[in-house]
Amino acid sequence: MQNDRNIVNLALIGFMGTGKTSVGRLVAEHLGYEFLDTDELIQTATGRSITDIFAQDGEPAFRALEQRVVQELAGRRHTLISTGGGLPLHAPNLTSLKQHALVVCLWASPEKIWERVCHQSHRPLLHAPDPRAKIHELLALREPFYKQADVLVNTDLRTMREVTHQVVHQYRYALNHQ
Repeated sequence: MQNDRNIVNLALIGFMGTGKTSVGRLVAEHLGYEFLDTDELIQTATGRSITDIFAQDGEPAFRALEQRVVQELAGRRHTLISTGGGLPLHAPNLTSLKQHALVVCLWASPEKIWERVCHQSHRPLLHAPDPRAKIHELLALREPFYKQADVLVNTDLRTMREVTHQVVHQYRYALNHQ
């Protein structure tokens, strides 16, 4: 970790289906922090679903909205920020988050991700002829960005409770060593 950081928040990054929202809510509750999901913030601000934004405006427009939200979150304190899966691909997003947050990547295998999201229709990037192949493709593309997180936590064989405790432990450790 950089020594010049002022960690006052916690940010979860990672692919869809790794537990960012579920674990994020539990961690926020445990720490007494506010929980904010960047996708929810975008939907509230635009009055539109993520699926609609992707379909009507395209992924670049959505990524611009994400960047704006990340910039707005820089002034927050005691907040758990759950990000959309593609958010870290834009370098300024990760740089901004690392100024004020410990960035934890929740990781899962492509097989476990598919198992978790195969029945969810609100995932625009899975509206592909072969969603399993799309997961493998996107995960391979995003892996180098996810690995820039401060901490990587594999969620494949852990319960939500175990992942929550691991994230809380890593966050408290970072707070005590900054």
